[in-house]
Amino acid sequence: MKRPTLPAWTRRSVERAIHVGALLTRPLTMGVRAMVIDPEGRILLLRHSYVPGWHFPGGGVERGETIAVAMQRECREEAGVHVKGAALLHGLFLNRNIDHIAVFVVRNFTRDVAPQPDWEIVETDFFNPSDLPPGTTDATRRRIAEVLDRVPPAETW
Repeated sequence: MKRPTLPAWTRRSVERAIHVGALLTRPLTMGVRAMVIDPEGRILLLRHSYVPGWHFPGGGVERGETIAVAMQRECREEAGVHVKGAALLHGLFLNRNIDHIAVFVVRNFTRDVAPQPDWEIVETDFFNPSDLPPGTTDATRRRIAEVLDRVPPAETW
């Protein structure tokens, strides 16, 4: 016995409804981080007021925003860094808290002045990779090793 098939327009409508339902019940969240490296080879790290440790500048990708634009925005907002030209996408990593984080390597940038501490960002500074501050997160250390020491990238944050 032959299975009945749905007309194409009905099948497309059902597929769209399933896709919308999936988005409403489990939307994908995306984050970005930027490994900003100055001409002396130092790496920009910052401390947030609401989470422990030293991290790369970064944050969430807003609706309708590309990951590159989100990375540039977060660099400006959190660290006063203006990314010039295209940044290198280092990788995409699974983070159990927000789904995925895209990590960029930024070597071409300007920074007129370091921002003053505020309610979100407590401190920013450039550090020599061999002398990272205590409390630098393991994920941050792993990304630095992947980029600078050519350690094979992990799949998870």
